Order: sequence, then C-alpha cells, then structure tokens
Amino acid sequence: MAEIIQRDGTWAFDGNTVRVTPGRHRSVPLFRQTYGEIAVPLEAVAGVAYEPERRRGLLRMRLREGADPLLQATGGRLPEAADPYRLVVDGDRSGVAEYVVAEIRRSLLLDQVPQEPARTYLLPGPPVPVSVRSSDGTVSFDGTQVRIDWADTSDRVKRATGPRIIGVGDLVRVEWLPNSGYEDGFLRFVTRETVFSKLPAERDPYALDLWGSVRRDLLTALVAAAVTARLPHPSTRPGTEYPDRDRPPVTVPRQSADHHDVLLRRLRELGDLHRDGVLTDEEFALTKAAVLRSF
Repeated sequence: MAEIIQRDGTWAFDGNTVRVTPGRHRSVPLFRQTYGEIAVPLEAVAGVAYEPERRRGLLRMRLREGADPLLQATGGRLPEAADPYRLVVDGDRSGVAEYVVAEIRRSLLLDQVPQEPARTYLLPGPPVPVSVRSSDGTVSFDGTQVRIDWADTSDRVKRATGPRIIGVGDLVRVEWLPNSGYEDGFLRFVTRETVFSKLPAERDPYALDLWGSVRRDLLTALVAAAVTARLPHPSTRPGTEYPDRDRPPVTVPRQSADHHDVLLRRLRELGDLHRDGVLTDEEFALTKAAVLRSF
C-alpha cells in the first residue's frame, strides 16, 4: 500500500486502484468535498506525476481519454482547485509523494496499461439521484430523467414553459461551461429536436444559465457527469446523432382536465410574448414545442 495523507486530501494505492479522498479542511473546494471519494482503477490511469515547488508540491493524475464521465462532461474546464485528480502536498512530504508516483508508474508498466483512449467509461461517475440548486433553477437527475424547476429569477419564457423533464433516451449530449465569476456559464441538455438550436442559455428552456454563486453553480457539473455516464460512450456513436432504435418507447399519459387548462394557459402566455415581440419566431416555435412535449 502506497498512501499519502494531506490536509488537501488522501491518495491510497493498493496495486489495483487509486483511492482519492478529498480533505475536510475549509480550503478544499466545495465541489471536491461534494463529489466525495473516487476509486480510480489502474486501467483508467494514463500517467501520474509529482511537481515540487518551493514550499509545497502537486500530485497530478492524468486519466485516459474517455475513461471518466466527469472529465468527458466538463471537457477540461473545471477550475484547477476543483480538479479531484490533483493533490496539494506539503514540502516535507515530497518523499512520500514521489514514492506514491513510483508505485503507480511501476504497476502501469507491469500491467501494460494502454495509453490510447478508452472505449468505455471505466469510472461510474457521480451516484444518482443527484440534485443541484443553481442560480437559474434546480436540476435533478434520477438515472432515467432530468428535471429542471425554474427559479423565480429565471427568464419569464422559461417560467412560462413550466418544469422541464427530459428522458435520457431523448438526449444527444450534455454541454457544460462553468460560471467563472466574470462570464456566465451554462448547463445545456441537447436533444434531437434542439441539436441545431441557437438560443442563448438565458432563454433556452433546455439550459440552465449559470450567473450566480460560482461555488454553487460549479456543482451542476455533478449532474452533467451523472447524465453523461448514462449516455452512449463517444466511441460508440458517430457524430452526435443516436440511431432511432436506441430510443426507448414513449408512453403518453392521459391528460386530466387540470393539465389541459395549464397547457392552454401556458400556450396563451407564449402567444402573448410572441405578439409583443419578446420571443422571436424561432424562440416561440422551440418553446411551444417544449411545452407540448412536457404535457
């Protein structure tokens, strides 16, 4: 067992798995603490290195492309401090860090772990159900459906459509960009019907506009990763479209009179927004289709 315990967290390697546990100190970012412990199988590791600095150093683990749904969903856009595969090491523990690196590298060599991209996810991603409250609303994922409940501060077009419910079988991909504090971010769920949409995130009924607390909005990456883990792996799909045979059958529930009234009211609201010039033709058509599908 090769192990290093620091205020920033703990790495433990048993020859088969690198177990990454975030520290509980207040200096550890909320995202890493919320994500929790990650068990990284050796076959998912592409490399590991220790970077010494004057007073401290950094342990970094590089995973094979396509091995981790979190890295796939975030596309390298996680802030460095929130990277779960990075560990801050005190200067007097550099020897231990170098030993951990040597042990992992030796096992990679002995097991002849390939360096090419993985053809399947080797990590499971965040557990479900997962729910995150962001600046634009609350997004939840139960393993089969995404649900977005808009906040009072959301654009009135979004609020007019009501809660958004999207089945995994309808999704093409998930797009995520963090809120940097200087520029807004977004979490967008791209479906077959919206794959060519050009709506900005603040008006897109399939996207959360991330403009508030950077720490809180960063947690939306958990949902992005959990959904990505349940979509076809990139190596199995050419381009962005899925074959129709992969789409599960749709069951249409009987609509009650109350639902019918709500539907008519929301369609009238959208029509008023369109007539007043608040919605463009494209926005009106997309939002109307989203409302009809939700009912």
